Amino acid sequence: MTAPDPNATGSSGTPLPAGPPYSSPSTPPVGGSAGQPSVPGTPPSAAGPPAPAPRHTGRTIGRTLAAALLVFVTVLLVLFVMFNTQTVDISLVFTDIEAPLVVALLVAAVLSALVASLISLLRRARRR
Repeated sequence: MTAPDPNATGSSGTPLPAGPPYSSPSTPPVGGSAGQPSVPGTPPSAAGPPAPAPRHTGRTIGRTLAAALLVFVTVLLVLFVMFNTQTVDISLVFTDIEAPLVVALLVAAVLSALVASLISLLRRARRR
């Protein structure tokens, strides 16, 4: 009697690693080629690399530039306010007041932002 060869299970003379047994897929792969995975349920003509999503580069560039401009103007405003801390006379329509330049600059910035947003709302309403 001869004993079975322990190395007969592997192809290169080494035993196979332990683990769950391999089970073949229940459906054959659809489409795809060597090196590309196929997606079950897709027709053969749709297999391959996915089509790139539509890009809105114009919108993206515009938003990026707007954000960069906003950051730049904000930094300039903060630096301008920091270097102008003296007290100034502000002449209003019916009276004169004395206030720090920082307050006058911030009030002017808020008022200009309000005017810009009102203009934007008017343009948007006119388009409709």
